[in-house]
Amino acid sequence: MSHNSFGHLFRITTWGESHGPAIGCVVDGCPPGIPVTEDELQVWLDKRRPGQSRYTTQRKEPDRVKILSGVFEDDRGQQVTTGTPISLVIENVDQRAKDYSDNKDKFRPGHADFTYIAKYGIRDYRGGGRSSARETAMRVAAGGIARKVIPGLSVRGALVQIGPHAINRDNWDWEEVDQNPFFCPDHDAVQRWAGFLDEVRKSGSSTGAVIELIAEGLPAGLGAPVYGKLDQDIASALMSINAVKGVEIGAGFAAAALSGEENADEIRIDANGEPEFLSNNAGGILGGISSGQPIVARFAVKPTSSILTPRKTIDRFGAETEISTKGRHDPCVGIRAVPVGEAMLAITLADHYLRHRGQSGS
Repeated sequence: MSHNSFGHLFRITTWGESHGPAIGCVVDGCPPGIPVTEDELQVWLDKRRPGQSRYTTQRKEPDRVKILSGVFEDDRGQQVTTGTPISLVIENVDQRAKDYSDNKDKFRPGHADFTYIAKYGIRDYRGGGRSSARETAMRVAAGGIARKVIPGLSVRGALVQIGPHAINRDNWDWEEVDQNPFFCPDHDAVQRWAGFLDEVRKSGSSTGAVIELIAEGLPAGLGAPVYGKLDQDIASALMSINAVKGVEIGAGFAAAALSGEENADEIRIDANGEPEFLSNNAGGILGGISSGQPIVARFAVKPTSSILTPRKTIDRFGAETEISTKGRHDPCVGIRAVPVGEAMLAITLADHYLRHRGQSGS
């Protein structure tokens, strides 16, 4: 199987399956001398870890990451990167393959089962194998390293919509994001979402979500004007996440309804003699190159494909049948996609930062 790597200079390669003994990742191209410990990476993995509320899958995985290579103690006793490939691994400890045995020959509608067989002629039916969202744990671990590559970089994400229920942006509070199980920045929306998701979960169904990401502290000049656009690679990174069906940068699709005057981000000089943008409809990227403003991206996650409600399908022998998926699944996989989106944005920005540094020397 090809295409298990992402990035150019800062490059990640993941391996492993949902119900195999372990999943792992190799981070290549990370500069030397960057302090990194397992505990620092664990902070981000704990945000993604399953089984932390009734609104996510009840699979109990500690997701403890181990660093196997690429880190060594420097003269001050710190664990720092050595510039060699960094190997990360997480053991799977709560696999229940029997949950999938009844449906091993059936294709789950909305899932990758049918296309996986069409491409490879064989598939790991235990939770989807490589097409499972379990793989994204390694992206989060790699993202913890990526966050350290750019000095002063901040990457944050929040859930801004579950199903048809969006937040009130006037209530946006970053401190609230870590105070509820939804990564929601609007305190008033939390209770509405809780009631809605309880109904979805009890009915055996699922729902989608929209996640917003904001990266700050990024210099101007990252990206390229043609085939190496920063927003192009951000879109690719976010679209690579399981169940993502749409990505937008800045005003995104809403820009189609704006006039040229409304959409243009006017520029002035601030008190320090630096350029100051009066708005950010471009999402921090102009002509594929970062402007120095915050990078703003959103992505839409479809409803979880594995549901209890019976759906019409076929099996691998060509017979028509029905399927309902047992086991432990997220009623809204978009919740745990928040730290995954943060990680993929951080990885993309780290890669472009190193590309820019290699080309411009700064």
